[in-house]
Amino acid sequence: MTSIHPAADAPDLAPIDFVVELARRLHIYGTSSQRLEGSVTRVARRLGLETEIWSNPTGMILSFPDQERGPPHSITRVIRLAPGETNLGRLAATDAIAEDVMAGRRDIASGLAAIRALDRPPRRYARMLAIFSFGLSSASVTGLLPHNGWADLATAAILGSMIGMLTVFSEHRPRWADAHEAMAAFIATLFASAVATVLPLSIQSVVIASLIVLMPGLALTTAVAELASQQLTSGTTRFAGALTTLLKLTFGAVAASHVVGLLGWQPIANAGSSLPVWMPWLTLLAGSFAFAVLFKAARRDVLLVMASVWLGYAATRFAATLPGAENNALPTGVFFAGMVVTAVSNAYGRYFNRPGSLVRVPGIILLVPGSLGFRSFNFVFQRDVMLGMDTAFAVIAALIALVAGILVGNLLVSPRRNL
Repeated sequence: MTSIHPAADAPDLAPIDFVVELARRLHIYGTSSQRLEGSVTRVARRLGLETEIWSNPTGMILSFPDQERGPPHSITRVIRLAPGETNLGRLAATDAIAEDVMAGRRDIASGLAAIRALDRPPRRYARMLAIFSFGLSSASVTGLLPHNGWADLATAAILGSMIGMLTVFSEHRPRWADAHEAMAAFIATLFASAVATVLPLSIQSVVIASLIVLMPGLALTTAVAELASQQLTSGTTRFAGALTTLLKLTFGAVAASHVVGLLGWQPIANAGSSLPVWMPWLTLLAGSFAFAVLFKAARRDVLLVMASVWLGYAATRFAATLPGAENNALPTGVFFAGMVVTAVSNAYGRYFNRPGSLVRVPGIILLVPGSLGFRSFNFVFQRDVMLGMDTAFAVIAALIALVAGILVGNLLVSPRRNL
């Protein structure tokens, strides 16, 4: 009787499995399509594989030549995925594992096992810290916006925490997740209007600050960057998803405004109350920590992420002081900050051999125009079409300036392995 050893005759699929898992992780952790495809292609070549990869926000297709049968046969993997969310900690860990495999410090099997081991459950206090960070980021944005008082700051912090609780509650409940943005905007607008019947409040600023984490400004920026890189399918899909999020947020806010009108509430507007001049710097410190938590940065990178937020804000403030900045058709501060942050992030990535996303993503978070898009749709829903169109053009100008700054930054300092 002849013994059969299929393992001896089967092709070695370990390198393919590693590349596929690497691509899957980069997608889950929020990497844009052009960066994902470029990075995975270079890693595959280092491992002796030729691959063709097509990525979009909801899935990937990877094709490898079949070494056993030869052309035209191939091994193809089709992966369906939900749109990724930024997770800087696991992105950096995945990148470090890939570096170890390419350098020969790990074999492919142990590298694959190490990547899969990243699927550990979150720590017990992670959800509470996330909820706290929602409130902290909302308070921070309130402190950075002009003409806000203590009541605005406190209300935004409470509302941000409430929306954080709703977000955590909706994570594993599909029906709630689909309506999450609309419900969050409804609650924020209704609660802010209720408080404004007792205390003077800048309702629009408070609502925007409380919803700031849900604003799809980063998705809009990534979509335009993908379109600029000829990732047409991915960019269009991501742009449509960001607009859908804005529509849900706007619908929730407008619906709450109608309820306020039916209840006959008369909100008291903030008549000029403002925070002390030192408050923006304190709230920026608190907000940068909140963004480090929300972006799930590893402990070793918390200070780096916080410094990156400060870098983007400082670059914007500096550009605003340059001659002729106020009369420029494009937001000069946004362009300059995007360029500086991108160049610094690429230099960091090349020097330390780590993902430049650790600097780039938090560095541009205060520059993305998500709140402007929300205001634009809000004006249109309130039948102020001309003001809505004017705000929409401001969104487009901000997106153009930011993406142009990112592209110029990549020209000044080339990115390390696309990440």
